[in-house]
Amino acid sequence: MKENKVDVCVIGGGSGGLSVASGAAQLGARTLLIEKGEMGGDCLNYGCVPSKALLHVAKVAQTIRTADRFGLTAHAPEIDFPKVMAHVQAAIARIAPHDSQERFEGLGVEVIRAEARFIDAHTVEADGRRIRAKFFVIATGSSPLVPALPGLTAEAQGERLPFLTNENLFQQTSLPTHLAILGGGPIGIEMAQAHRRLGADVTVIEQAPSILGRDDPDLVAVVRDRLLAEGVRLHEGTRLTAVAGKAGALDLSLQDAEGAASSIKASHLLVAAGRTPSVAGLDLDAAGIAHDHRGITIGANMRTSQRHIFAIGDVAGGPQFTHMAGHHASVVVREMLFRIPAKAETRTVPWVTYTDPELAQIGLTETAARAAGLDPRVEVTAISGIDRYITEGVEEGRAKLVFTAKGKLVGAGLVAPGAGDLIAPLGLVIAGQIKLSTLASQIVPYPSRADVPKRLAGAHLSPALFSDRTRRLIAWLLKLPA
Repeated sequence: MKENKVDVCVIGGGSGGLSVASGAAQLGARTLLIEKGEMGGDCLNYGCVPSKALLHVAKVAQTIRTADRFGLTAHAPEIDFPKVMAHVQAAIARIAPHDSQERFEGLGVEVIRAEARFIDAHTVEADGRRIRAKFFVIATGSSPLVPALPGLTAEAQGERLPFLTNENLFQQTSLPTHLAILGGGPIGIEMAQAHRRLGADVTVIEQAPSILGRDDPDLVAVVRDRLLAEGVRLHEGTRLTAVAGKAGALDLSLQDAEGAASSIKASHLLVAAGRTPSVAGLDLDAAGIAHDHRGITIGANMRTSQRHIFAIGDVAGGPQFTHMAGHHASVVVREMLFRIPAKAETRTVPWVTYTDPELAQIGLTETAARAAGLDPRVEVTAISGIDRYITEGVEEGRAKLVFTAKGKLVGAGLVAPGAGDLIAPLGLVIAGQIKLSTLASQIVPYPSRADVPKRLAGAHLSPALFSDRTRRLIAWLLKLPA
């Protein structure tokens, strides 16, 4: 059997793995990348890119549908769903060359398109070859979690009924008549609004008491109200107990928090009930790599129980975001190649649900801050009054800043158009890289959405600036000669 010896072997060609591979190769390390599926991983092919492309088309459709509020003739848009999905695939194809095998080979990375498994702590096998490496980086991501319910798994019922996940949703060329979605997290809620705006009936089933349970309830309320106004049906605090029927005509059995049973009919079911780390087939035990159902066990420096083996992104548990995998990659490159001690950031990890309006969070929510015993001070501001939003006819928007009792910003949340872009400056404040006063004094273009974080900072500082103490100081200064 042919054996390769390299400096760095990366397993997984998603966002994090590609970042490590490109960085290592360009720094002169002999680098080999193993990917059994599509280059670019989940984000490019089944997640971030296709979902945002679909959301954009849905927003255009909704703009046409509601154009009368701007003095334009509104009408129900004619949806050519195959063309909609062609746009989605075109977006993937446009980005794919950046993540392609050819590009990475051009950077000096050897690429093997096969499944990898560990033989021992220093050797993996792939495509009939054995690879020995000084360092390994496991970046295999995660896959959709499918609950063991009658009708969903062959184990639960002899025959499994067809269902959708994010891995096959974007290959559909026919709009579902009635899309039921199991899971009210970001994926489920984004796809609920997108498909509803494109003409499907949509029902969301969420077992927790609220959709978007990780986010601030006051901000979630704005998104919930919009979904309900657009006709999305929400079953919160409700379990899916079984699926029956046949393809195109599914019967879903439900049970609410009080135990009352009910049922709904749907043409399609999208399972968006969470993710599970992709470790099957890696044979981690052969390499002595500690892991459990949450993923591979790592330290803050991304090292596993084997110091020369790192794990990054979804497979390592923790926040399952593309930008987090990219951050993990930068930590690994510093720790592995530069031998500079590095730790993954945990305090200022942003996350965004790209509904309309967007819901963005960074740092601690009010609930998390109270659970941490911080006795937080909270400032809630309506931001629909920002001049740029007024020109766009935006009538809803809210921000929440979370401070410690001593006035340190530890969390922020925004629900407004473009919230995902606006949350970043507040992360710099939470991280201690800039002060709120710096944000408040920044000159931003007028009228722009960039005024939002500036206004929030100014609103926080205003009580001290315009206090009685300051007024007394000004009164005294005015008595001095000009």
